Amino acid sequence: MLAETVVAPTLQTPAGRHGLQRQMLKWYACAGRQLPWRQSRDPYRIWLSEIMLQQTTVAAVIPYFERFTAAFPDVKALAAAPLDDVLRLWEGLGYYSRARNLHRAAGLVVSEHGGQFPADAVQLQKLPGIGRYTAGAIASFAFDLPAPIVEANTERLYARLLGLQLDVRSAAGQKQLWAFAESIVSTERPGDFNQSVMDLGARICTPTSPRCSDCPVREYCGAFRLGLQHELPRKPPRAPVTAIAELAVIPMRVQQGRRQFLLRRRDTGERWAGMWDAYREETQPEILDALPVSAFQTKPRSRVGSLFSAEHEQLPAATLEQVKQQSGAVLGAVTAALQLTYAVTRFKVRLTAVVCRVHQSPRSLPDGWSWHAQEDLGELPLSKTGRQITDWLQQFGN
Repeated sequence: MLAETVVAPTLQTPAGRHGLQRQMLKWYACAGRQLPWRQSRDPYRIWLSEIMLQQTTVAAVIPYFERFTAAFPDVKALAAAPLDDVLRLWEGLGYYSRARNLHRAAGLVVSEHGGQFPADAVQLQKLPGIGRYTAGAIASFAFDLPAPIVEANTERLYARLLGLQLDVRSAAGQKQLWAFAESIVSTERPGDFNQSVMDLGARICTPTSPRCSDCPVREYCGAFRLGLQHELPRKPPRAPVTAIAELAVIPMRVQQGRRQFLLRRRDTGERWAGMWDAYREETQPEILDALPVSAFQTKPRSRVGSLFSAEHEQLPAATLEQVKQQSGAVLGAVTAALQLTYAVTRFKVRLTAVVCRVHQSPRSLPDGWSWHAQEDLGELPLSKTGRQITDWLQQFGN
């Protein structure tokens, strides 16, 4: 081991590692979490759960997993589904590229593997959205292969066992963690062993308050021996949160007594690609401050039709021109506005969404733009903030 570790000598021997494995499997038999995707070794359910769990808590994933498997019970059903249906069910879970990769990977499993997941971590990594950890998880949980895993919980547990002084996110730190994971994974019930170390990290070896007195492997732990369990693992400082202002513009027209709203489908490479959304632009806070405050709502409410009766000043000329260039629509005055805040990675966003009447509709819409009837907005795949906006739009006139 490198000088940056203080791993207990017992873990440097096969007998010591075997002792840790036995302790972990014994603990897991009594204390392992009961989760819906652990009810079988179905690689489809395991794969689906692992993709959903990326950057997302178990508690948040469970209801999505249950709805998803009810709608798409196997990989063939998922591959055959329209992408919009997949995105709609994923709505609110975030990191929407996962849903798009899930759909692409399902298609490849059906078309190139006869509907069967490869029982090999290297082959699994060739599927979209599957990295080294996810491939190891599927290989061990579904096929009981001794594949190593390193994710948030095991990263923390292994760093403490090793007494690793390196930044765990650095290349050198990751190299040591993966080497240790390879050395420690059990050849006896490797799937259960990998589940056990994940559960120990989630329930006992927690980020801020590790319960060392309840840990079945504390005798092997370098951090515990040195009293560093609260200092490890070492991580880089978090990037500061940046505040930004964002303006969303929703053109509105009335056709045969029905309100319609002009939305665009997000392009490949954009955040929320493939989902419907309003025109958005980053702007200056003072531009939002200059909009008609009397029309603002801080959240949707049951009756907002009265906001359409008041006409206010125009949006900035540059914004009107951008909307015209992109959609072909010539806009009138702001008739209603909604304020929201949301966070994306290291950004805290103050969003103002405004509805504008259309003075002149384009004869034909550019690719990616479409009018949507008020009553149909609920069927569209949308981001979380997009859904908040359309929920608000659906209430006009009620």
